[in-house]
Amino acid sequence: MRIVSGAAGYAAGAAAGRSQAPLAVAIGNFDGVHLGHAALLAEARARATRRGGPSAVLTFTPHPARLFAPDRAPPLIMSLDRRLELCAAAGIDIAIVEPFTRAFAAIEAVAFVRDVLARDLGARDVVVGYDFSFGSGRAGDVSMLRELGVADGVDVAVIPPIALGGVPCSSTRIRQLVVAGDTPAAAHLLGRPFELEGRVERGAGRGRGLGFPTANVIPEGELRPKLGIYAARARVLDGPLAGTARPAALSVGTNPQFGAGGATTVEAHLLDFDGDLYGRRLRLELGERLRDERRFESVDALVAQIREDVAQVRRLSS
Repeated sequence: MRIVSGAAGYAAGAAAGRSQAPLAVAIGNFDGVHLGHAALLAEARARATRRGGPSAVLTFTPHPARLFAPDRAPPLIMSLDRRLELCAAAGIDIAIVEPFTRAFAAIEAVAFVRDVLARDLGARDVVVGYDFSFGSGRAGDVSMLRELGVADGVDVAVIPPIALGGVPCSSTRIRQLVVAGDTPAAAHLLGRPFELEGRVERGAGRGRGLGFPTANVIPEGELRPKLGIYAARARVLDGPLAGTARPAALSVGTNPQFGAGGATTVEAHLLDFDGDLYGRRLRLELGERLRDERRFESVDALVAQIREDVAQVRRLSS
């Protein structure tokens, strides 16, 4: 997938001689790239195929709320890189990543359609969700987008709300489920497990001392699940062990047994694995939440519980 910095960057590429075929573009933040987002991406691909041009996403960084209300900005489900990776896996040809600045936010609704979508992107199809808003002060809605699109030769598709079992498929709902520890329900809306992804760094080494060495992962996304012990699947993303996947007992917590009580750590014990993961990137796909973290009456009692956790992970992964 080709990645471009902003609509102006896409227009500059066209002016420099890069061909600019009719574009079908899905617009959104796409945090989580959940099943609701998948419907937008599929529609953009289908329209691109019919027109014989590329499909694209127009997404934004940082999240608009981070600019106007940073204290209320939602924790992102995943990093921008992972969002783009999943859009590429969904078959999207081009990602236009728009820096969301005050100048961009100040563009009036009419100018957004005329100058950004029609002129800079050369979009002929635009796909948005039912609650999409745009332009300065979020003055534009989907009805206005359709009206303005007619004048500028842009056909607009609006995707209705997606719900599974009566539960709305939205980034907000997924965040709520993850924070509550209901990672299986979050996975149902995502269409895949909720993930924590990041590089493995050296920790305190307590797990190895207890007979259960762990990979200390520094997640790149902002969203953290409810503290506790989870069944997970760990995937090595780079280095000589890239592609290795193992069931894992995952601790998301503050190490109360050892009086840490500070920052939250993410530590994964990979079952049936003996290798060096320091400096490697690991993706942790969370399954069931097994239990709360707690302080035990002794280290021996903690070790006995870890053995049971590992046995439970093994049963769930078989």
